[in-house]
Amino acid sequence: MGGSEQARRPLLVADQEDPHYHQSSNGGVDGNSTATGFLVFSTIVAATCSFTSGYCIGYSSPAEYGVLADLSLSMAEYSVFGSMLAVGGMIGALMSGKTADYFGHRTTMWIINVFFILGWLAIAFTKVSWLLDLGRLLQGIGIALTSYVGNIFIAEITPKNLRGGLMTFNPWMTGSGVAIVYLIGSVVKWRGLALIGSIPCLLQILCLFFIPESPRWLLKNGRKKEFEGVLQRLRGKKADISPEAAEIKEYAEFIQLLSENKILDLFQKKYVRPIIVAVGLMTLTQFSGLPGYTFYMTNIFVLAGISSKAGYVTLAIVKILSTTMAIFLIDKFGRRTLLMVSAAGTCLGSLLTGFSFSLQDHHYWISSLALMGVSVYFVSFNLGISGIPWIIMSEIFPVNVKGSAGSLCNLIYWFSSWVVSYTFNFLLEWSSTGTFIIFAGVSAFGFLFTVMLVPETKGRSLEEIQASVTNVLH
Repeated sequence: MGGSEQARRPLLVADQEDPHYHQSSNGGVDGNSTATGFLVFSTIVAATCSFTSGYCIGYSSPAEYGVLADLSLSMAEYSVFGSMLAVGGMIGALMSGKTADYFGHRTTMWIINVFFILGWLAIAFTKVSWLLDLGRLLQGIGIALTSYVGNIFIAEITPKNLRGGLMTFNPWMTGSGVAIVYLIGSVVKWRGLALIGSIPCLLQILCLFFIPESPRWLLKNGRKKEFEGVLQRLRGKKADISPEAAEIKEYAEFIQLLSENKILDLFQKKYVRPIIVAVGLMTLTQFSGLPGYTFYMTNIFVLAGISSKAGYVTLAIVKILSTTMAIFLIDKFGRRTLLMVSAAGTCLGSLLTGFSFSLQDHHYWISSLALMGVSVYFVSFNLGISGIPWIIMSEIFPVNVKGSAGSLCNLIYWFSSWVVSYTFNFLLEWSSTGTFIIFAGVSAFGFLFTVMLVPETKGRSLEEIQASVTNVLH
């Protein structure tokens, strides 16, 4: 079967081919579920980790020149500081799946906030570079845990007809966190900016007492009564949860017949397609240039002759508007379509940015075209590549391998981030135009990859998606 044909193939076809798995007769009728206040509240609380993640990711841009001056760091040393977020991300990736599987998703979110707070305190009160790097590393661990747990938790508490829209709260909060740190960083010095970053952590620690554990995690751990009680609260007191609960239970029983729990168990024929899709999308997210754009935006502004304050305000508005648009578009147009639009747009944005640096003798055009290119990049990125790879990753792996798959994808994501974040400043010295042309090329490849391999998961229950995608190659 050809790649593009396979990507468009109805996922439910595989359910009928699998002799071991039978979808419940209700067919997953949670498609008509409505968003209860408790469900929305739980989603927002869980997504607060993503806000802090965005704040951490964007922090190094407005803080750059203040840190360089106060701590007398070289640009190479600051590149180490920027890339330490990715090093922490790799550490967090190795522990993310197993931590969530063992402690549960809600408890893991408490652990995440401990890492964030310790990281902010280390950065805010440091007088030496190694403590600055340690704080950044701790934040990276927290972000990696968030990348996995936040998406999995929201995917597992939401009905299929609302899952796409509610899961976009995570990238929306991440984008908002970046936007807020850009805005505040234009008027607040780097130490105060770090202390402000701990405020949402403290708020989330309190709010976590009022949200439930994932019902699917409860069922997996034998807590059936709690599973039904939590599912009822999430769907509403008058909702009939029996069809949805029956489907989840039936699939959980099927999954228990399988014993895969280790990363090596992922490398079986039935998991080939989900691994290729998830890993491909994770590398696309980073090698399309995100760490370079986000961590070192001040450098781009300086090279292009753009006022930092004007540039950061513009990008803050762009990020908030584009991530808000994504919430309303994802369940209307689907994951796959938005990914293609996003990849094409980031390609165009990087081309415009790269071309602007080739106009060295026309300073006005450099500034205008560079700001336009960066804005197009972020609008496009936030529409799809920002959050959809994580949504798809959380949807396509069965619960018995989700922990190992999450750790693998997280590790690859953060290793890719480290490569880009550490080399970006050196690439700019080599060729500012060439750097962004490379990013454009990766985005173009991502467009083709999406067309050929990425399935559409819109409007299907997790059980339907996972049963079909893991058997599509049989």
